[in-house]
Amino acid sequence: MRRLLRAPNAALAQIWADLLCQAGYPTTVQRLFLSGAAGELPPDQCLPELWLRHDEHEAAARALLAELERTPQRRWRCPGCDEEVEGGFEQCWACGAWEPRP
Repeated sequence: MRRLLRAPNAALAQIWADLLCQAGYPTTVQRLFLSGAAGELPPDQCLPELWLRHDEHEAAARALLAELERTPQRRWRCPGCDEEVEGGFEQCWACGAWEPRP
C-alpha cells in the first residue's frame, strides 16, 4: 500500500477515493475520524489520507486526480440581474432567478 495524498476534508477524501476505485485503482480512506484530535496533534497530521492498495497504480491515480483538478467549473450569466453564477448552482444567489435552459 502507498499513501497517495492528504485530503482537505472527509467529503473530498471519499469522493476522490470513490472516483479512483471506479477507475480501477483500489483506494481506501485512512485517518477519517482523526479530526477530533486536532489541537492535541498537529492539525495537518489529522487530515484524511488516501491510500492505494497497489503501488503500481500510483502514476495513473495521480494523473486521474490531476485531470479532475483541471476540469473547468461551469458558469452562467443570470438573465434577471446579469450576475455571474459559478459552480453547480442552478439558481442565482443574488436575485433567485433560475438558470436558463438551452
